[in-house]
Amino acid sequence: MSQAADDRPPDAVVRRRLPPDERRESILDAAARLFEHQPYSRVSTVAIAREAGIARGLLNHYFGDKRGLYLEVVRRSVLLPTLEDLPTRVPGSMAEKVEVAVRWFLDSVEPRVASYLTVLGAEGVADDEEVAAIIRRADDLAAQRVLELVGLDPADERSLALVRCYGGLAKTTVHEWARRETLTRPQAHELLRDVLLFLTSDLLRAQPRG
Repeated sequence: MSQAADDRPPDAVVRRRLPPDERRESILDAAARLFEHQPYSRVSTVAIAREAGIARGLLNHYFGDKRGLYLEVVRRSVLLPTLEDLPTRVPGSMAEKVEVAVRWFLDSVEPRVASYLTVLGAEGVADDEEVAAIIRRADDLAAQRVLELVGLDPADERSLALVRCYGGLAKTTVHEWARRETLTRPQAHELLRDVLLFLTSDLLRAQPRG
């Protein structure tokens, strides 16, 4: 064993060099794990740096400060990671399109479900305008993509409003499935599918035909 290894403190963090994008993601993953279990005020930058296996200066380099890092964790949690992978349109019946939309939503949420639910359930979110703005933007984007997917006008305000209301049901359903475990994933899927199919079919009948 080398002298350097002998002199290293037993609790020293072993760090390895990563490309900038990978390092940034590793910091976000570490911060998300900590924010899942503790409120923002109780998570220190020292704890985040330790969890990520980095010097604290690197955290500031990538995100500026803890606030900037937290907002990025929120953004990543609620702006679904596979949003861009959802096709604009899917061929087939309305039922088939709705099936794709619901499966996409649950598949997108599942890998980061803990941080997703933590952000949505965090105390004080409604009073934090920056966080609330990120969540509103995420709700708008998700509603637009769902309307595009099922062949409805994503610019129609009434349609957007109704699908945003559906989004509230979707968040509660994820909570019941993934946190309270009162629903299985198939049951959550069935509920979201049936409600979205009813909603989109009603909207389709209401829209004027060209």
